[in-house]
Amino acid sequence: MLYPWQAADWQRLNRERERLPNAWLFTGPAGIGKLAFAEHLAASLLCEAPRPDHGACGQCEACRWFANASHPDFRRLTPQGEEEEEAKEGSKPTRKLPVIKIEAVREVIDFAHLTAHRAGRRIVLVEPAEALNPAAANALLKILEEPPADVLFLLVAHAPQRLLPTIKSRCRAFPLTAPSEAEALAWLESAGVENARSELAHHGGTPLFEHDEALAKLRRQFLDGLARPTLADAIALAEQIDRQKLPLALPLDWLQKWLHDLAGLRLAGQLRYYPDHQAALQALAERADLGLLMGCYQSLTRLAPYGQHTLNVRLQLEALLMDYLNVFAARPAAR
Repeated sequence: MLYPWQAADWQRLNRERERLPNAWLFTGPAGIGKLAFAEHLAASLLCEAPRPDHGACGQCEACRWFANASHPDFRRLTPQGEEEEEAKEGSKPTRKLPVIKIEAVREVIDFAHLTAHRAGRRIVLVEPAEALNPAAANALLKILEEPPADVLFLLVAHAPQRLLPTIKSRCRAFPLTAPSEAEALAWLESAGVENARSELAHHGGTPLFEHDEALAKLRRQFLDGLARPTLADAIALAEQIDRQKLPLALPLDWLQKWLHDLAGLRLAGQLRYYPDHQAALQALAERADLGLLMGCYQSLTRLAPYGQHTLNVRLQLEALLMDYLNVFAARPAAR
């Protein structure tokens, strides 16, 4: 399927069908539908009776196979496990990352050298491409350098800067357009998302996210607590998160965006994530010690790699919130 905001990108791509590359690289922010776009393209290329707009018909045998994830001329490379992040400067690895391993790439290479079942193209979809571990990336690079005939690679990357430059050079880059605020809001409202405008802002303006209203309510309560930087509220926030058995990554994300808006208001008079809290953020920005604010942000950044670890969430969050309180200690709120 295509999302409403992808119609122009689809037309732009269709103008290049006469000179298809061996590999496309679809880029853009996470949450704008890059994977759906790549899947739509794959289905259209495998379809035996495409529509006038080049979209898949959805009715032929090839389309039925594709819909059931059983098309013999299509392969998908996605993370199948985790590896520890490479150590930096002799330190121990700090977190585990989902990766695409070399064994999966080798299977795809074998597939690419087979004869197509339907006498057409074979298509390989890699998502996210930056999840290739070093060995897998180098193996994929070799086949991108000398691709078999009628094999098309579709790479989807949320962070293309993490790809090998040599892989990027073997692909035709195709940056996808993010939706306008109006398009994103219309999509969320049609999907029945409550507080659509606030949710859209929290997710950085990208509309494709997993919405959990109970979690969104908890986040709003957390932000209300940050708007009142007192010791009692800080302890209550940490207790509440711990009671819900949530991973540390969630409150870290909320606090990071809150600090981003505080710094944005203080330095440039702008905020991005929490426009509903502008008045409270503005009042706090005027009180904030900028040096301590940056120090709190750095503490959060150091803790972020442990967001999914089984640490004592309450203690870690309490310590971080104490740093947050200190940002405003020099200039208490006016009474």
